[in-house]
Amino acid sequence: MRKLLLLLAVVLASCASVAADPRYTVVKVDLRTEKLALFLNDDTGVAFKRFDRLDAWLKAHGRQLFFAVNAGMYHADFSPVGLFVRDGREEASLNLASGAGNFFLKPNGVFLVTDDGPRVIESSEYPAFAKRGGVRLATQSGPLLLRHGALHPALIPNSDSRKIRNGVCAIGHTAIFVMSETPVNFHDFALYFRDVLHCRDALYLDGTVSALYSKALGRSDFVRDLGPILGVVSP
Repeated sequence: MRKLLLLLAVVLASCASVAADPRYTVVKVDLRTEKLALFLNDDTGVAFKRFDRLDAWLKAHGRQLFFAVNAGMYHADFSPVGLFVRDGREEASLNLASGAGNFFLKPNGVFLVTDDGPRVIESSEYPAFAKRGGVRLATQSGPLLLRHGALHPALIPNSDSRKIRNGVCAIGHTAIFVMSETPVNFHDFALYFRDVLHCRDALYLDGTVSALYSKALGRSDFVRDLGPILGVVSP
């Protein structure tokens, strides 16, 4: 636990100095040594909605929350819009439908974790991963900011649509979470993943509702109630 607190502090400081960009907070989670989990409801089926409620629930079960972010888009009842796999069990199915809004801006994508580590993939690629088995967690969102190093074709340079946004990419066994600290457009957000963090595939998790919890930073954002939550927890 002490190791993770030090890791988060070092990573945050390192990214700030290397990137020289105060617009972003970056947290790297090495899944060979840290446990990343996906959360939505407590034992009674009530959505957590907030980091402090998740933290309290984990403490009641003898565990600790070290880091968390909102993990994708959700309906009015807080259920996920797309795929939701928790502890190896699929609780919401893959959504390949067409529709309005960021989630349906194709291609969209899936962030998943298997025994081989974390991955960001295009949504239509997920069934092949599911057939192989071993998917421990997965959450679907959209758009896919980067695919094989290329920006999503709908992202507009100099767009005036600027929001607080968060997203994720994966390099090797490390999941890299990014939170913008000032409003940013999709295009600049994607460029940060590609040109600064050197990610080839990156997924947008959400905007406006984006929030971050960090025990190391003494930070627990609350913007509005959340649906799915990704968190680093003690075993």
